[in-house]
Amino acid sequence: MAKSLVVVESPTKMKTLSRYLGSKFNIKATYGHIKDLPKSTMGVDIEKGFKPHFQILKGKAKIVEDLKNAGADADTIYIGSDPDREGEAIAFHVAEVIGKKKDIKRILIHEITEKGVTDAIKNPTALNEAKYNAQKARRILDRLVGYKISPVLWEKVSYGLSAGRVQSVALRIICDREEEILNFTPEEYWVIKGVFLTEKGESLEATLERKGDSKIKVTSGEEAKNIRDILKKKDFTVRDIEIKDRNIAPQAAFITSKLQQEASRRLKFSPKKTMLLAQRLYEGISMGDEGNMGLITYMRTDSVRVSNEAIQAARELIGKAYGQSYLPKTPNYFRNKKTSQDAHEAIRPTYPHLTPEKVKPYLDKDLFALYELIWKRFIASQMSAQKVRNKVIEIGDDYIFVARGQQVLFDGFTRIYQEETDEPEVTKDLPDIKKGERLSLKDIDLQQKFTPPPSRYNEATLIKALEAKGIGRPSTYATIVSIVQDRNYVKKEKGRLVPTPLGITVNRLMKEFFPLIVDIDFTAKMEDHLDLIEDGKRDWVKSLEKFHVALEKELSTAKLGMKSLKKEEKETDIICDRCGKKMLLRWGKNGEYLVCSGKPDCKNKKNVKIGEDGTIHIQEAEIKGTCSKCGGNMIEKTGRFGRFLACSNYPDCTYTEPYYLGFDCPEEGCSGRLVERVSKKKKRFISCSNYPNCSFATYMEPKEGTCPVCNAPTIFTYKKTTSCLRKGCGWKSR
Repeated sequence: MAKSLVVVESPTKMKTLSRYLGSKFNIKATYGHIKDLPKSTMGVDIEKGFKPHFQILKGKAKIVEDLKNAGADADTIYIGSDPDREGEAIAFHVAEVIGKKKDIKRILIHEITEKGVTDAIKNPTALNEAKYNAQKARRILDRLVGYKISPVLWEKVSYGLSAGRVQSVALRIICDREEEILNFTPEEYWVIKGVFLTEKGESLEATLERKGDSKIKVTSGEEAKNIRDILKKKDFTVRDIEIKDRNIAPQAAFITSKLQQEASRRLKFSPKKTMLLAQRLYEGISMGDEGNMGLITYMRTDSVRVSNEAIQAARELIGKAYGQSYLPKTPNYFRNKKTSQDAHEAIRPTYPHLTPEKVKPYLDKDLFALYELIWKRFIASQMSAQKVRNKVIEIGDDYIFVARGQQVLFDGFTRIYQEETDEPEVTKDLPDIKKGERLSLKDIDLQQKFTPPPSRYNEATLIKALEAKGIGRPSTYATIVSIVQDRNYVKKEKGRLVPTPLGITVNRLMKEFFPLIVDIDFTAKMEDHLDLIEDGKRDWVKSLEKFHVALEKELSTAKLGMKSLKKEEKETDIICDRCGKKMLLRWGKNGEYLVCSGKPDCKNKKNVKIGEDGTIHIQEAEIKGTCSKCGGNMIEKTGRFGRFLACSNYPDCTYTEPYYLGFDCPEEGCSGRLVERVSKKKKRFISCSNYPNCSFATYMEPKEGTCPVCNAPTIFTYKKTTSCLRKGCGWKSR
């Protein structure tokens, strides 16, 4: 008897579905996309209405053949790829290779549960051509930008560079912030705080905020001291007391961007890691005797809508676990933004009764942390509001001090999930005083401060900015953030995104010669156009035609006007300390540098930093030791695999060694030193210099000090925890 065929994307999803569908269904996985545009050519026929030439991906021929055979034997074919644009493209490509397009049914599985799967099978839809057209349009847009602009960058700047349609805009946002920081001029201001004693002898700290009805701004130390002298002569009474009770409502369950931001802030996960973990939770986790279970709903969404069944399940759990006081009389509902697609629910646990404690034995550390975050956020969204009492005390007559306090009357949803707030910090408890009460001034504290520059973006705040500006969509945020780093346009320093010299140069050229491509509003409008194409309200070919005309115009300008940085050399007045000839200023991927005009006979090079006035400052390399081969100085250099030490007598001496961090290997009996290395995936780690004789390696950071238990010479830190990594020790700071 012929079976029905169900085609999904991943083997994990396949395994989970088999639990619910049973033996009547044959389930196959595509292992992601089976077709894409070719790598070696553009693969788009512009003259024939931007017709894409999708090809079977390398290594997918056997999978495609297996799908064909399975389709030939099936009575009904269901395609259950992910319910988004990429999933729709996979569905169309599967239909094409199977060859039974008219007989194929599309199923949209928003949660991999028995109900979610059976409902999808009972209510199949047709393939969504409008959604597929939106995916094709996006793919072709990206291909046009990449294959037309990148060769210009190869010719003028450096081979191997690439320009992405959305990634170039993200790079611009990061570079614009860096420019703001460089051009920022801090302003001096002074904070004046008074410490008062009440009639009962209790202490009260308040900040000087107003003079009369005007906000006070103190800009110099002299002004602050003059005010202090005036205040010392004054008598103080309580001018006013304002007490207000306030209800703070919980936030909605996660959408994709908010999940990525919170996972970055709370768990220190990159957006890419968050989405990989979320995909695993969605597709299914082995739950022992229960088999594979999908633990969360689909993780690419910008909707805060939640099903009534899920809300009811959450309310039942809240009432039983936390009591009726934590359960609002009616469910909490949340409004979507106008731009939300509302195709999928918010990200929530598929089974609210599966508390983090119940699933913990089946999840690894990172999966558990993400599931717990999703579960707590969803349950908290259906809990009662937090009730607080805000108290504001004003002190003085003409010079007015203000003290703010807050008392939590009822913790509400914060019992399980404390949300981030942009409100200023307040004192938790203020003394119980009355209006008109006399206060004595005990002390005045003058604090000099300076306005801080704008903060560099981290991965979470960059996603927040992209979302606010309408750049990208839930399925692309993680990719955008990772690509600008993978291309070495941006590096991460202390968790913040900093543009590299290469990124700054590429951004400058893109802004000058491709202003439309990196225009934030234009890119946001293109995202809106893709949404309209998906809704069937705009023709995808006409949209591409308009974009292509604009792109060709900018391309012709760039080809004629962009100077070749690879060939450009500027003569300087700096004299080579080896041969006496003038040095030339050149550009490289790591920024400007000096090279001797006597090349190739003289190979002297110098790293430089260009001042705002154009002055060239030579960056003398710090001596990091002595060369064991020739006795020269070892200096720090940067290569494609990160930092390393090299002999200053290069090219006469080519000796190099890994970058030494100044710490000894913690392993007992090992005489090695800890050095910095970079993995094949370009991730920094620390290992022993005696490798392979010593295999010690870690991503944790070494710290000064010895282990108090085993006396290992080096200890390590991660997330404010200090540990000993010597085998068999296990000491940790508490």
